[in-house]
Amino acid sequence: MNSIMIGNQQETSEKTDRSYPLAVQDLTVAYHRKPVLWDVGFNIPAGSLVGIVGPNGAGKSTLLKAVMGIAPIASGKVQIFGKPYKKMRQRVGYVPQKESVDWDFPVTALDVVTMGLYNQIGWCKPVRNQHRTQALQAMESVGIAELANRQISELSGGQQQRTFLARALVQNADLYLMDEPFAAVDAATENAIIQMLRKMKEDGRTSLVIHHDLQTVPSYFDHVILLNMRVVADGPVQDVFNEDNLQKTYGGRLTLLDEVSEAMRRRERSL
Repeated sequence: MNSIMIGNQQETSEKTDRSYPLAVQDLTVAYHRKPVLWDVGFNIPAGSLVGIVGPNGAGKSTLLKAVMGIAPIASGKVQIFGKPYKKMRQRVGYVPQKESVDWDFPVTALDVVTMGLYNQIGWCKPVRNQHRTQALQAMESVGIAELANRQISELSGGQQQRTFLARALVQNADLYLMDEPFAAVDAATENAIIQMLRKMKEDGRTSLVIHHDLQTVPSYFDHVILLNMRVVADGPVQDVFNEDNLQKTYGGRLTLLDEVSEAMRRRERSL
């Protein structure tokens, strides 16, 4: 009897995992035996726009790297649509932090976007006109088609960020991981990014976005993960993005919390 029950429970768990674009269970990540993430767990609903917020050093970027198998996982499990990342990487798009990119590398913006098609093109095979057309369409969708032949080192910060967004878009992925796409960009680029994310959500795609501006969380995201080495809270923004959970996440950063709390109160009064 017990063996049958255990089997049923395992089957139910696997079915549940497959229903989520991303399911993280009991995840611990450590560098040189020093934990960066501890016992992290959450499930992301399909077709959702999810923000990850937390203080510097909370492990936000490490979490995305662990999902992709780049950061060393000490324990726990990460499932992409019910399977390990290595088996599902073609369904995942990634936008890295701008600071992690070598912007002096001698390639054009079009070259960078076309890199998102390598799974389709194949390594060491020629890039064909159809691939360039797809890349140009992605660049047009984020408003930088005219910059296709510019060296990436010649682009502004906002243009560079749009280039990497176009590279992710051309992958036509189902799950997108984005590491602070709004950081250090102009207002026009920020608006273009959020409009693009909303369109992706309408198309049934899921985005997990590291975000640093707490005041825009309620208007940008429908789900949020509050992270500080461990998950303080996760769920719909209206349920978990509140003063109590922010205090637990950010500790003594009272000035910042006071500003966010006041912004949240103003927003509630306007509804």
